[in-house]
Amino acid sequence: MRLKSVKLTNFRGYRNTITIPIDPAMTGIVGRNDYGKSTILEALAIFFEAEGVKVDKSDMNCFSLREGGDQFEIACVFDDLPASLVLDEKVETSLAQEFLLNAEGSLEIVKSFKASTGKLERTSVRCQHPTDKVLATLLGLKMADLKKLGEERGVAEVVPDKRVASLWRQAIRAAAGPIECHEFLLDVEKGLSTEAKSVWGKIEDRLPTFALFKADRESSDGDAEAKNPLQQAVKEAQAALQAQISALEQQIEASVLDVAARTLDKLREMAPELASELKPRFKEKPKWAFNFTLDGENGIPINKRGSGVRRLVLLNFFRAEAEKAAAGTQRTVIYAIEEPETSQHPNYQVMLMKALLSLAEQPNRQIIVTTHVPALAGLMPTEGLRYVTKDVNGTPIVRMPDAGVLKEATESLGVLPETGMERAKGVVLVEGKSDVTFLRHTASALKGAGHTASSLEEVGIVPILIGGCGSVKHWVTLNLANDLGLPWCVFLDSDIGGDPSQIKAIQKRKAEVEAQGRPFYATRKREIENYLCPDLILAETGAAVAFTDTCDAKKIIGAAVSMKADDVIDRFWPRMTADQILRRSTYIENDVERIELKELVTQLLTLVH
Repeated sequence: MRLKSVKLTNFRGYRNTITIPIDPAMTGIVGRNDYGKSTILEALAIFFEAEGVKVDKSDMNCFSLREGGDQFEIACVFDDLPASLVLDEKVETSLAQEFLLNAEGSLEIVKSFKASTGKLERTSVRCQHPTDKVLATLLGLKMADLKKLGEERGVAEVVPDKRVASLWRQAIRAAAGPIECHEFLLDVEKGLSTEAKSVWGKIEDRLPTFALFKADRESSDGDAEAKNPLQQAVKEAQAALQAQISALEQQIEASVLDVAARTLDKLREMAPELASELKPRFKEKPKWAFNFTLDGENGIPINKRGSGVRRLVLLNFFRAEAEKAAAGTQRTVIYAIEEPETSQHPNYQVMLMKALLSLAEQPNRQIIVTTHVPALAGLMPTEGLRYVTKDVNGTPIVRMPDAGVLKEATESLGVLPETGMERAKGVVLVEGKSDVTFLRHTASALKGAGHTASSLEEVGIVPILIGGCGSVKHWVTLNLANDLGLPWCVFLDSDIGGDPSQIKAIQKRKAEVEAQGRPFYATRKREIENYLCPDLILAETGAAVAFTDTCDAKKIIGAAVSMKADDVIDRFWPRMTADQILRRSTYIENDVERIELKELVTQLLTLVH
């Protein structure tokens, strides 16, 4: 199952029912401080009963309380539902067959809390359920009552296996003819009980797991910030082994009950009256508790280290998750991260966001992030953004991304294009600072050697960072260029030979840009680092490197010269001569020699001519 949306009613600042759609991959909740971003994450934590988050009476909206409101609600809507469920024995049924879906065909679970205490009052399923009073009670009937009802309605003969409750329900419904339904809140305790494990319990086992990482954790010995990722790994491992755990629990229960029965048999020989009063039962199921931590050198636990170090542990947990094959995962995992920028150097902020974006591409993973830092908001795909603001009455609202909303959100966050626009006559939108170095030096070197007419600076063409495909910065810079009446184009790495999903995203961006009548340029090679000259690197560092046009040259070069991969272009490209640039970008097409980077600069210069 996958989280589709969350609905809040009378919860904290959210007075009337408000729906926050959740993206299938990454949701970025942006907005100013104290506007209700963290409220959404904490509502989810309360719903999923995450460790460390408690609900109390102060969570009731004060205005609704004054008007006589007696409860607040947190509802979650799920899609990507299992095609079938085994509710009784080994016979499959479905949520649709059991009339447990809402009007949109999704599973909607509502948790209601008492205003005066904050305690959970009931859990319900909002569904299109039969209006017939008898049919509406079928999911809550015990087997004996189902059989009795089925016999009264003359369906016993068509029930293939009379031990299976879901088959009795299907037969009774089929005999009733067309079933009229209405929206109904079905209490899971009263309306979804059976003699064995409740229907609700079976559904609950399929819901996503949820982990919340807050920005304001205390740095105490009990700080769970660094421990939580490992505890989440424990939950995933237990979920994967739940069938074996359940079988083991049953074996233990059977063994203990056998001992108890034999003990009572012996007791009857001596005190039969006492033995008849005693009945063996388990007071509660066994608890499978595992606690893990990370100890550093000299035995210093990770939660005794600085907050930045703890956040780096979190960062690398996500990186490990992003690289782990998701095949075989039993349930969707929702990672909610409040202000990932907290306590982190800007470089690590970007690293963390990129790791989260990579993790969001894995199956059975959803990421929800809150932030008010422009650099991080600028990395998020626009379709996943949710802008939290307030209406004219000061009530928090959540708005979906469209042209007007994105403009308002970016102004609120302070997301602005890079400097240089004041002198620009044309704009080249690029992904990062290394692309700026690459284009400016290429044009200057070729002009200096007489291969092109001008450098970019001489004609007023300014490379502007956009922070990646589909980002908020891309949108803002693009629209600002249009507003100023400037000609513009886009230059990106092609990523040929890399991640297929990234290649697909680049092709999508190309189509969008060209649809607006603007030029789009992508490298013939994988990335700009693939144009570097190995002889230059050898002369500069003494390191011999070898790479193809489509391999990860940035990583190979960085490892060979012991530097960060992202710094490779800034280190070596300004030392590339015009001859090296021409040689490294020459190729043959249809028996004709072409020089890619010379042609690129020539085409860029036409923006202002």
